[in-house]
Amino acid sequence: MSDLDKRFEAAQAQVKTLTERPDDSVLLRLYALFKQGSEGDVTDERPGFFDFKGGAKYDAWAKVKGTPQATAQQQYVDLVAKLAR
Repeated sequence: MSDLDKRFEAAQAQVKTLTERPDDSVLLRLYALFKQGSEGDVTDERPGFFDFKGGAKYDAWAKVKGTPQATAQQQYVDLVAKLAR
């Protein structure tokens, strides 16, 4: 396991212990970076029109499509560190 993988996993645990809940736009960014960093590009179809939450998550993930997984992992780690301050 690489150093980045370890920091990515640590950030996943750290995000659950934040003292203040991030706003929705930051939560969507965290979700997108996590999914891109762990799974890569989104491949599923966008959820139906009335699945607002699922659609927002899909759109956030689709915005980072093409970002290398290592880059997404580093951005996730950096964002969690910023939020933990």
